[in-house]
Amino acid sequence: MQQTESPLGTAPVGKLVLQLAIPAMLAQFVNILYSVVDRVYVGHIAGAGADSLAGVGVCAPVVTMITAFAVLVGFGGGPLMSIRMGRRDMEGARQIVANSFYLLLLLSALVTVPVLLLRQPILFAFGASEQLWPYAEAYFTTYVSGTVFALLSVGLNQIVMSQGFSGTAMRSVILGAAVNIVFDPVFIFWMDMGVRGAALATVVSQACSTAYTLRFLFGRRALVGITRQPLHVGWLRRIVQVGLSPALIIALDNVLLISVNVMLRRYGGTDSDMLIACAAILQSFMLIITMPLGGITAGTQSILGYNYGAGDTKRVVRAEKYIVLLCFVFTAVMFAAAQTIPRVFAGIFTDDPANIEMAAWMIRIYTLGVVGLAVQYPFVDGLTGMGLVKWGLLFSMFRKLIFLAGVFILPAMFSATTLLYAEPLSDILSASVSGVAYFVLFPKLMRRREQEDTQNA
Repeated sequence: MQQTESPLGTAPVGKLVLQLAIPAMLAQFVNILYSVVDRVYVGHIAGAGADSLAGVGVCAPVVTMITAFAVLVGFGGGPLMSIRMGRRDMEGARQIVANSFYLLLLLSALVTVPVLLLRQPILFAFGASEQLWPYAEAYFTTYVSGTVFALLSVGLNQIVMSQGFSGTAMRSVILGAAVNIVFDPVFIFWMDMGVRGAALATVVSQACSTAYTLRFLFGRRALVGITRQPLHVGWLRRIVQVGLSPALIIALDNVLLISVNVMLRRYGGTDSDMLIACAAILQSFMLIITMPLGGITAGTQSILGYNYGAGDTKRVVRAEKYIVLLCFVFTAVMFAAAQTIPRVFAGIFTDDPANIEMAAWMIRIYTLGVVGLAVQYPFVDGLTGMGLVKWGLLFSMFRKLIFLAGVFILPAMFSATTLLYAEPLSDILSASVSGVAYFVLFPKLMRRREQEDTQNA
């Protein structure tokens, strides 16, 4: 095995967490601009702003679904690579990166064609109406046509981050966001492409991010670059096994997005289009919370995976404590923002006073339990980063199932908008369960890892 030293195993833990988490968090803040900027411009299209915004909102599950495939590979290959690096198995790490790249290309081909062919039944199932169909179809078709760039930009960026290059990953995202911001008004207004232009700007920006990441991974700076390796079915299977947990989490998020739109359509009556448009604004605000939070936990997975692979469990425990603390500070700040300035945020997307009031109310209710995510995210993503897939999946599914039950039960018993209370209910209950599990289960898992090293000694 090739020997290598990495700051992941030697640098002071608190400093290392900040060095990796902050750039990853900022990268996700910037990444939010992909969807938020699209929706801001779309919401101000003359004569069709509300319908265009609702149409793009209907497409949100499509974006999430494509992201889930990227996560399947990036969050499967990334932790496996980090663990191999921790064990000084650099040849194995290179095989994982190469096979992750092959798998991303394969999934791009397998996803794009059938999804495009089935776009009409998909969009109507997601909550589209005849009035929203032209806008949803235009955005959907253009965005899905660029699936290969969406998968490569997200999946390979996680591979880069898992090597400890959070700064490089951040620059890739910033490049894409900057391109998106520049081309959005050009395509939407100057070229009069409407929502199709918003989607095209996103595809072009993802292509730029992909090019930047590929240049890094094919270059000399990467600790583990993309090299010529044989296609290995065993590694493909293992990547999917490890990445399945976070991918299923994203996929279930997709089901939740669809469920919210469907239930608003079913119980919203004549206000259903307006409620779906306001839900799109709400989803944009939630992205400002969940994506940077996920950036913190994804950016620091390399610390946990590397040291877990090296058998340094004390370092793993110290890192996890710093990660939870950082997540708590972030969610507390975002909770305060959600309760004090939701009207300001909603006003960015629409000039309609009724829509602004409804979207602001939705944001306040939906975020009541958001501080609980400071426990949930580090616990679930941390377990996944160490390859302990089944445990991460179990605790994430618990939260999602509570939410899903609330979305279907509350509007049926009361009114359409009461489904919003499902989110704080699931956040608070899942954080309580994860908190107890952290103090009971986590030490047992670390002792088991120490015993493995003792037996292999």
